[in-house]
Amino acid sequence: MHIIVAGLTGLLFGIGLILAGMTNPAKVLGFLDLAGAWDPSLALVMAGAIGVALPAFALARRRSHALLGDTMQLPTSRVIDRRLIGGSLLFGIGWGLAGYCPGPALTSLTTGGQPALLFVLAMLAGMAIFEALERCNKQ
Repeated sequence: MHIIVAGLTGLLFGIGLILAGMTNPAKVLGFLDLAGAWDPSLALVMAGAIGVALPAFALARRRSHALLGDTMQLPTSRVIDRRLIGGSLLFGIGWGLAGYCPGPALTSLTTGGQPALLFVLAMLAGMAIFEALERCNKQ
């Protein structure tokens, strides 16, 4: 049952990304171009996402188990440290250069576009480097 719900949720999320234009790097870069031909339409997408997420997280905080029975695992840390700031900067730089973030890039793989494939491969390489560095730091 979990795999079916996960698949349907991912499908719904991907369709939402496509309909919102988040899989079009030109549209995303237009949103990020504050000094040029700024396209504010993705701000509405973000506002809609926040509007859905806020009540869902409020409900989740009051529950000990998810709807399918798993233990609720919400982040608890409120620390803003160098790692968080550095990761946020890297994410923003990657988003600004490529016009993709992870979800839209994975969704864009379905269209067979080479830029999305290159982004996903670079993202996976970055994740592997991070994991290797984490292992080195723990030793």
